[in-house]
Amino acid sequence: MYSYYKKSLKTMAILLLPILIAVGIGSYPSHSQTLNPCDVKIPSVVKPELVLQRSIKAGANLVYLTHAGDGSRRKFLVKQPGRIQIAKGGEELLTTPFLDIRDRVSFGGERGLLSVAFHPDYKNNGRFFVDYTRKPDDATVVAEYHVSSNPDIADPNSERVILIVPQPFDTHKGGQLQFGPDGMLYIALGDGGGKGDPMGNAQNLGTLLGDLLRIDVDHGSPYVIPSDNPFVSAAGAQGEIWASGFRNPWRFSFDRCGGRLWLSDVGQESFEEIDLLEKGSNYGWSVMEGIHCYQPTEGCNQNGLQLPIAEYSHDVGCAIVGGYVYRGTKYPALVGHYLFGDFCTGKIWSLILTDTGDWTMTELLDADIRISSFGEDERGELYVLDLPSGKAYHITVKSN
Repeated sequence: MYSYYKKSLKTMAILLLPILIAVGIGSYPSHSQTLNPCDVKIPSVVKPELVLQRSIKAGANLVYLTHAGDGSRRKFLVKQPGRIQIAKGGEELLTTPFLDIRDRVSFGGERGLLSVAFHPDYKNNGRFFVDYTRKPDDATVVAEYHVSSNPDIADPNSERVILIVPQPFDTHKGGQLQFGPDGMLYIALGDGGGKGDPMGNAQNLGTLLGDLLRIDVDHGSPYVIPSDNPFVSAAGAQGEIWASGFRNPWRFSFDRCGGRLWLSDVGQESFEEIDLLEKGSNYGWSVMEGIHCYQPTEGCNQNGLQLPIAEYSHDVGCAIVGGYVYRGTKYPALVGHYLFGDFCTGKIWSLILTDTGDWTMTELLDADIRISSFGEDERGELYVLDLPSGKAYHITVKSN
């Protein structure tokens, strides 16, 4: 995703579907498919004032932060060249990396070690999974590892390759891994790169590229396709696919309350989008970019396509970075807000369901950072990462 920061930025114009909003705040009616018993209806006038507090300095090329869900409250920080490091307590990192696989990772541009996901029963089985671009052919690899007898160091020789996906170009890798509330492993893959998806991967269910996958890593070897995946019985389709039609789904997350799946898809030339994912849905790329026809530029066939919940134009930014719905306890004013940002501008927005029954998108902060990712710790507190400095900032709310 990082090659897009050079695109020119003009005056602000945010689109919150289906209305064009020129002042940075907008709303649109909620849809039945997005109802969630955990939604907190927030007065539309409420705007939390964010403050970024430096939490950890991990060094350049920091692309992800997460936790193991094992009660240790450790933070695991992913470095794109191929290392995962642990932070305990304050800002300091442990000297020895948790995992170092730089010898097998192809690093540069959008390639590298991109994320890690810990098994839901990691505390007992020590299993975790990584997504990386491998040497020498730049294929995407999803692999399983195990922790060693030292809980702060993984066994680098325990690799078990789960999935290999050849890549036609060196961009649009996707790269996010997450375990869902159902215990399945979800994997985001971009369209393989090239302007406008020249190979048509995102609209082709016969390839894994341009899709969100869902697999069972607890049964079979190396995995099993769940029987309730939407395309298991579709002729010519890859059964692993859960949803399709993505360009570069760099980050996605599950809401801790209710399990709703949020995904951000990095756009091509004009628009960035946020999607609320549903089983078997097609999110439109490269027929559409956001809610706009892309190929062709007018009169495109939108039948069967799912529109994004929100978008913004390249007048505002150039590469969306999806985040999380805040479910922590320290900052009640943030509860229910989905936070996301833009790599180029450092802007951070929220998307909320207001007391009027509408979704509202609001700019909360304009930070002087290159946002590579958001992170969530074991307690539900959120962080935002700066790629060049490698700093992880704790997202806090200014007290009145």
